[in-house]
Amino acid sequence: MKPGNRPTILLNPGPVTISERVRASLMKEDLCHREPEFAELVLDIRKRIAAVYEDCAAYEAVLLSGSGTCAVEAMLQSFAPRGGKTLVVANGVYGERMAVMLSAQGKPHTLLKGPWPEAMNLAAAEEELKKDPSITHVAAIHHETTTGRLNDCAALGELCGKYGKGFFVDAVSSFAGDEIRFADWNISALAATANKCVHGIPGICFVLARRDLLEEGVTEASCLYLDLYKMYAEQKSGFSPFTQATHACVCLGEALAELEDSGGWKARVRRYRELSRRIRKELGDLGIELFLPEKEYSSYMSSFKLPAGKTYQDLHDILKEEGFVIYAGQGGLYHSIFRIATMGDILDSDVDRLIGVFRTIMK
Repeated sequence: MKPGNRPTILLNPGPVTISERVRASLMKEDLCHREPEFAELVLDIRKRIAAVYEDCAAYEAVLLSGSGTCAVEAMLQSFAPRGGKTLVVANGVYGERMAVMLSAQGKPHTLLKGPWPEAMNLAAAEEELKKDPSITHVAAIHHETTTGRLNDCAALGELCGKYGKGFFVDAVSSFAGDEIRFADWNISALAATANKCVHGIPGICFVLARRDLLEEGVTEASCLYLDLYKMYAEQKSGFSPFTQATHACVCLGEALAELEDSGGWKARVRRYRELSRRIRKELGDLGIELFLPEKEYSSYMSSFKLPAGKTYQDLHDILKEEGFVIYAGQGGLYHSIFRIATMGDILDSDVDRLIGVFRTIMK
């Protein structure tokens, strides 16, 4: 059973187990979204988001109330063109979901759909860019949590630069948890959320977009709530046209401050990698195999083949009884893999207990 002083440890890729510091921020006085104190908080959050990575001087953060999917859909609503075409390079659930969004928005796009266990097909992407001059933008997932693969957005971004295309990046589960090079990757806009590697709570998400796009461009949105142009124009003063998730914003502000105080994204990556490597090694020693080659994973997520004779539900129920939540495979992978993420406030002692439970299971 879990120790009485520890919460259930979430080993799913968001929402995460938050720190006591972030949890305590929920006890602060309630805020009205129309008061100056909240506007000051929003301005501070926007500034801190744009400072997470070193090369964001040309980008502005826009906040929305919703999950990471909300940020991705707002990015595509606002920037994906109707007069051009977006090439979606996919190798998992979330890349394919971007194409579904564009279909729902009635926007021209091509889906380059690859097998989930494989890397993005960069050669095929380049062929599409060569043969189809109507393609103006490329969209892809940085960290595809379907398998735990960290996609090569550096190489895809280089292709975007070579062929003069805009680049939309879903960094929902990688922002603050892996390297992102905004200028070098030719990023037009990037979607992310509070409740994954930033270690906030669900309810608030954001898009980092090039300032010139927000200042000089014309919205492509066909809806009201997800129009980033309207949201950005009002958030310059700290206010928003619609009610924001005020409590989630308070937690996000605290989580961003904690990220800075703990050494920033590079320190966080080192910690994630330390925990992931240990879990991979210990489970490997027990005969539990990785689904992908280790070098292809992000610093904070691993996918494992289900042990012979064990179902995902078997593992899930035993681990939950002991105070851990793991993640199932998606779609056709449900019966073959399980996933473990090391995002959030995870202690060495938590991993000690986790390995102990797996040792018991494998006996």
